[in-house]
Amino acid sequence: MNATSGPNPVGALLLCRADPPAVRPPAGLLGEQLLLAPAGTGWTVLVPEGKPWLHGGEPVEQVVTGWATALAVSAATWPVVALWWDRERAGLTLAAGFRRTVGYTWLADGTPVGEDEAMRTFAARLALDPVLDVQVLEPLTEPDPEADAHSRLVGVVAVLARAGLALPAGLTPGEHADRLRSVALAQGAEQLEGPGHGIAPALTKLKAWGGDAVRAELDAVAEGPLGRYAHGPLARALSGAQLAAGVPLLAWGIARRSGGWATAGALLVAHGVLGLACERLRD
Repeated sequence: MNATSGPNPVGALLLCRADPPAVRPPAGLLGEQLLLAPAGTGWTVLVPEGKPWLHGGEPVEQVVTGWATALAVSAATWPVVALWWDRERAGLTLAAGFRRTVGYTWLADGTPVGEDEAMRTFAARLALDPVLDVQVLEPLTEPDPEADAHSRLVGVVAVLARAGLALPAGLTPGEHADRLRSVALAQGAEQLEGPGHGIAPALTKLKAWGGDAVRAELDAVAEGPLGRYAHGPLARALSGAQLAAGVPLLAWGIARRSGGWATAGALLVAHGVLGLACERLRD
């Protein structure tokens, strides 16, 4: 994909349509080694520090799709675009709340192998311009002997730039994961807590805090832009939905030995349990 970084590198980027303060808490609960950096107006980029797809035998696409799904469902109010690439393919996955994920894939030589309708759905869910932006996206789904998978992803980023995305300088999809990590750190990216600071410790922390501390945390959330969703019937309904969706997803991920989907399910379960527990303490 990129001659300067060797043939067909493997890597991924997670583009969250929210500011860093909103992305930081759910990203931290993933329990993965991630770098976080602002990426334009209303955007945040997450760069994997580790390479779980090399150790778990799971394709990079499945790993980052699980992460994106967990983040989007946990956030509920903002979508996540996962860009991924490996030695044979590259693609994108859009996760938005509890909706079914939308994805598109290209072979390494740029041959499109996705459904045209998926790209239109991608544009609609991100509230992109239904005429101008779609006109730029549609050629990415057509054969082009001059375009490889790397240039297809760069084209997607160019369209998202019209919606405010501005990746830090040098952070280019299609590069080796090690180079992305180095570039992100050089640009001042924040290192999120890695393994050992995820779901189980979060539950332990909730238990240790006690009622007063949890209420203080809830009050801080309530003063923010999502305050009206921080408690009450809507919060309980969302927590219940997260729990109901997370349990079967966690079981499915474990049965399939899919780390990405198991992580997504576990994060949903944790968010649901935490939400219901916090509501009970508030009451």
